[in-house]
Amino acid sequence: MNASPIRFKAVVPARYASSRLPAKPLLDLGGKPMVARVAERALLSGAEEVWVATDHADVVAAAQSNGLQVMLTRADHPTGTDRLAEVVEQRGWSDDTIIVNVQGDEPLIDPVIIAQMARQLAESGADIATVAHPISEAAEFFNPNLVKVVCKADGDAMYFSRAPIPYARDHFAAPGGKETLPAGLPAFRHIGLYAYRAHFLRAYARLAPSPVERFEALEQLRALYHGFRISVVISEHLPMPGVDTPEEAARMQQWFREH
Repeated sequence: MNASPIRFKAVVPARYASSRLPAKPLLDLGGKPMVARVAERALLSGAEEVWVATDHADVVAAAQSNGLQVMLTRADHPTGTDRLAEVVEQRGWSDDTIIVNVQGDEPLIDPVIIAQMARQLAESGADIATVAHPISEAAEFFNPNLVKVVCKADGDAMYFSRAPIPYARDHFAAPGGKETLPAGLPAFRHIGLYAYRAHFLRAYARLAPSPVERFEALEQLRALYHGFRISVVISEHLPMPGVDTPEEAARMQQWFREH
């Protein structure tokens, strides 16, 4: 018997300015702007509604020309989470509405994982859901650009860090120990995909930043610091990479030319 469908919305935040890739949402991928490619993937997830949320008229025009629902949001939002909070207010969604944040620079995101995030949030009763992937290589584990997460017994996040956590003290202290990971180490790479309940997004703007968030440069720590629950989906499949640099943009354009 199939599980009953979960009702949820999907929002694609698409900020026009990018220090490394100007006008990123409008990057041409096989004849369509990247923001449209992302939204098309979200539409395949089973979401009741898919909205592009942007700060620029050119992105509004591009979304509308591709038949997408789009809204113009303020240009001063510091994070995509803040932009989602404005969408919740503009649309008047109820506090228990589930919203999946589909990042605007991931044109190959799997629609299945979008739906999986919504289901995880609904079934866990948490305020936020996110996803992680097992780490098997020591180089990844010690890379500060890859965020790690440690979970509690119920699957909720205990802590996120750029540091190598959990730290296998005895194994890493041995000669050459940092070249491998010990068997059974519960090391997980956090993937920055999120589902939220609308009540959290309404509260988020009022939460004071936490000291750990400032030093780690990880905004999800603000939610943990203030007592919100983050449920973690452990996925065996690593999501396709996003687009954040000119080099990644060129590779993605080549992929669309070939496929």
